[in-house]
Amino acid sequence: MMHNLEKIKYYLSNILAIASPSGFTSNIMDYIKEELHLLNVFYYTTNKGSVVVKIDGENKDYIKTFSCHVDTLGAMVKEIKCSGTLSLSPIGGFMMNSIEGENCTIETIEDKNFSGTIQTIKPSIHIHDDARDLKRQPSNMEVVLDEKINSKEDVEKLGISVGDFITFDPRTKFTNNGFIKSRHLDDKASTAIFLYAIKHISENNVKLPYTVNFLFTNYEEVGHGGSSIPEGTKEFIAVDMGAPGTGQNSSEYSVCICAKDSSGPYDLELRKRLTNICKVKNISYKTDIYPHYGSDASSALRAGWDVKTALIGTGVYASHGYERTHMDGIISTLNLIVNYCMEN
Repeated sequence: MMHNLEKIKYYLSNILAIASPSGFTSNIMDYIKEELHLLNVFYYTTNKGSVVVKIDGENKDYIKTFSCHVDTLGAMVKEIKCSGTLSLSPIGGFMMNSIEGENCTIETIEDKNFSGTIQTIKPSIHIHDDARDLKRQPSNMEVVLDEKINSKEDVEKLGISVGDFITFDPRTKFTNNGFIKSRHLDDKASTAIFLYAIKHISENNVKLPYTVNFLFTNYEEVGHGGSSIPEGTKEFIAVDMGAPGTGQNSSEYSVCICAKDSSGPYDLELRKRLTNICKVKNISYKTDIYPHYGSDASSALRAGWDVKTALIGTGVYASHGYERTHMDGIISTLNLIVNYCMEN
């Protein structure tokens, strides 16, 4: 199955450039809706802000739903200190050392933005004897604003307040040999895959045996993105990421199929079908188990939905940090999605 790699990269670079921590996703949802409008496909927005693309198939009673999530890790201003620096409250689960020294933007409630850098409270080895040993935890991290300020009052005059969002510079880089390095590939790689899959199905008039939904959720990183899913869904596949690393079977060059995560095993019959598609269509895949992982499919089950669930996605190295994947894994994930859509 041939694909336009430049179009996939186009979607992905645009998506990665739009800040979207959980709770601050309206801008990226607007972008997704603009692209869907250009594709001339039917979509609707839920009360909570998710976007659903519905593509009718021959069987409209047995509905299959894919989900990806557009929300990412981030933070909020917790306190404006007397020195004019900002303490932060994390959004989502990440290691504090992964954001140390990172450039960031403060997005105020009045739509102003200010740049800054995330540092420890003891950032210089020339000053602090224990700078290296300081525990990297929220109470020891702060944002240093790129403004001439000396006090809490100076910061408040700028319009910055507690509860403002802090977004991290994604530092996106595409290499000539197919690697993509960036923050927030979890789960913006899948978001780009969804847009391209919808484009492929629509423009090629692919006939689907079953109605398929593509659900873009906006609260996965905080645990309730998949708590509301389209009515009539029988099979729910979260498209997120695999996690390569020590002791894992996942790969950046394959679609990863999760057998079990912290929420328990995924549906065996559905996993067998996904695995069989990969074998028959010669799609590179890896099966794996993730002990510290949950997905939109997990939250759908916790919410009480009577659905069969699965979890797939391209392998993403250094998840919840400065991440990396490869176009091979993205294409394998795309091919599995499209072939599953066409499965009788």
